[in-house]
Amino acid sequence: MLIGGALFFTGAVLTGAAMNLAMLIVGRMLLGFGVGFTNQAAPLFLAEMAPTRWRGAFTSGINFFLTLDVLIANLINYAAVHVPWGWRLSLGLAGAPAAAMFAGALFLIDTPVSLVVRGRFDDARAALRRVRGPGADVEAELREVSRAVDEATARRRSEEEDGGPFRRMATRREYRPYFAFAVAVPVFTQLTGVFVLGFFAPLVFRTVGFGGDAALMGAVILGAVNLVSIIAATLVIDRYGRRFLFMVGGIQMIICLVTIAWIMGAQLGKTGGAAMSRPFAVAVLVFTCLHSAGFGVSWGPLAWVVPGEIFPVDIRSLGQAMNMSISMGLAFVQTQSFLAMLCSFKHATFAYYAAWVAVMTVFIAIFLPETKGVPLESMGDVWARHWYWKRFVQRQGKSAVALT
Repeated sequence: MLIGGALFFTGAVLTGAAMNLAMLIVGRMLLGFGVGFTNQAAPLFLAEMAPTRWRGAFTSGINFFLTLDVLIANLINYAAVHVPWGWRLSLGLAGAPAAAMFAGALFLIDTPVSLVVRGRFDDARAALRRVRGPGADVEAELREVSRAVDEATARRRSEEEDGGPFRRMATRREYRPYFAFAVAVPVFTQLTGVFVLGFFAPLVFRTVGFGGDAALMGAVILGAVNLVSIIAATLVIDRYGRRFLFMVGGIQMIICLVTIAWIMGAQLGKTGGAAMSRPFAVAVLVFTCLHSAGFGVSWGPLAWVVPGEIFPVDIRSLGQAMNMSISMGLAFVQTQSFLAMLCSFKHATFAYYAAWVAVMTVFIAIFLPETKGVPLESMGDVWARHWYWKRFVQRQGKSAVALT
């Protein structure tokens, strides 16, 4: 996180003070590296440090602050659009949160899991007492962490023989559920369509009849709705569980996307050249906001929570790296292809995303076990009890081992 903050700050300075295209490109590259470092470290840090009963709320805080930052950025862009040097303000102000993140990371302690992996048991005990409180009995939790690390160490002994951690994760039976969700979660998150709709929201709103300033304000409203929905999800995620929020948000997104597709198809015509009346344009804005709210209570926070908590110690970093790499790669592909897709398929673009949301909702209903309130060290037992994944993972005592 220290490296990520430093990269963010340097990139913001370069883009805000850019005198030529090369400075802009290098600055944007550094910002991208900063995203990679922080998105890899932050979810795992929060998942390993948070108390089990509040883990979902803590980890979903990442999505809350990301959405808050997007809302603030949209407000800054809205205010800076009429200023000749406003683009420098929009880009350069990214250095402020970057500096805060770097300064805050200086005071962070390593997680107990990380310390136990390196054999620093006394430091791990001190870290647990610091985050759980001086009067807390941390010995039981420390024993569970040590047990999980010992099991991971035993599995690592075959790493060289099996060709490395990625090959182990992709080929060994006991890692099958983790590999499936390391791929499925980022793919499905991107295929909700919320990121490209948010990115191109001003364009979409202009297409349905809003003016330039109104379209920008529509994007701000969209961000505000998403923020409110994430707050709601944070309050209930550890009460109602992950699966419930996935189901509720998925159904809401399907209804909204189908409705948007119907309105745009009926009002703009097959060519997209017809004019849309004001009430229908407002309806598109409303259902786009409701779609964003559905994402905000489901895939928005849970795309951070679930990958951060399901992986065993020996593949936790690899699983999170796969999750973020696939997500960023698909985000790049979608931002490059969305405009062409919208121009070619028009209203059917929204039906396309609705179909994918239906697929992912069914997938979650069938294959994701509930992980609410389960300690990270006991997560293997959850998969070992699942009707499908138990054929790959078997419960044995307090741990899950491969079927042989």
